Amino acid sequence: MNVFNHKNLLDMGQLSVSDINLILQTAESFKEISSRDIKKVPTLRGKTVVLFFHEPSTRTKTSFEIAAKRLSADTFSLSSSGSSMVKGETLIDTAKNLQAMNPDIIVLRHSSSGAPHLLADKISASIINAGDGSHEHPSQALLDLYTIKEKKGRIDGLKVAIIGDISHSRVARSNIIGLQKMGAEVTISGPPTMIPHDISELGVAIVNNPSEAVLNKDVIMTLRVQLERQSKTLFPSIKEYSNYFGINEKTLSRAKEGAIIMHPGPVNWGVELSSQVGDSPCSVILDQVSNGVAIRMALLYLLLGGVRSEETAN
Repeated sequence: MNVFNHKNLLDMGQLSVSDINLILQTAESFKEISSRDIKKVPTLRGKTVVLFFHEPSTRTKTSFEIAAKRLSADTFSLSSSGSSMVKGETLIDTAKNLQAMNPDIIVLRHSSSGAPHLLADKISASIINAGDGSHEHPSQALLDLYTIKEKKGRIDGLKVAIIGDISHSRVARSNIIGLQKMGAEVTISGPPTMIPHDISELGVAIVNNPSEAVLNKDVIMTLRVQLERQSKTLFPSIKEYSNYFGINEKTLSRAKEGAIIMHPGPVNWGVELSSQVGDSPCSVILDQVSNGVAIRMALLYLLLGGVRSEETAN
């Protein structure tokens, strides 16, 4: 039997291929629960999950909360505006006070890269990184991997294009690491001002022209332009970005037949994607949202000792 030797989920780099396969298999076994009339099992009854979101979130926060409740765990939500952090309390002090209440898992989203790693060294509760700055968003990458495997039957050998604001996207980094671990070939494209200088070190191909980037690809993943993380404007205008980097039906026609379109959300319609592409059969955006619940159920279960050996690590 495979075991899950991790106390925390901080980034995709900590996961082996076996770990990822175990998470995907566990999610598959949990997905059926969401289609039942009574969408709840007693698996995590008596466990406590704290949702500590320092940044706004809709899909991720709701998905983790639904996942926890479907496993019968108790959940508590906390935002920075509703905590003593507005009175000057530090992140570590807030976390230590939460730890004093003996939660089992803290799901953390924070604007600072590395915040989940910091807390993992300071408290005994398990930490799940729900997005830290521009660093990583591992649960999003895992639900994306699950969706790709569900729709294409495999990940190994697929050709994937990731297009958009690569520099500011934690989703891009997590997906690049996860996809390559699972044997996919990754190409990225975006305005040169939004491509990190060191991104080639991750083994990706860089193609400036998005029409060339999508050529013969099995999967096209578009990313939101994250204006809130940009200290200055990195492209002339939204209209120009849309005209050149937005994916429309003409651009999509250059992808491999049967290619799927993905987006982590929220989508800026008419900017990253045309509404025609978003509403087409090739779009799996809502499937990503549905699969997010199953993946997060799997993570909560595995991190709380579902398939764990005696010795654990980060």
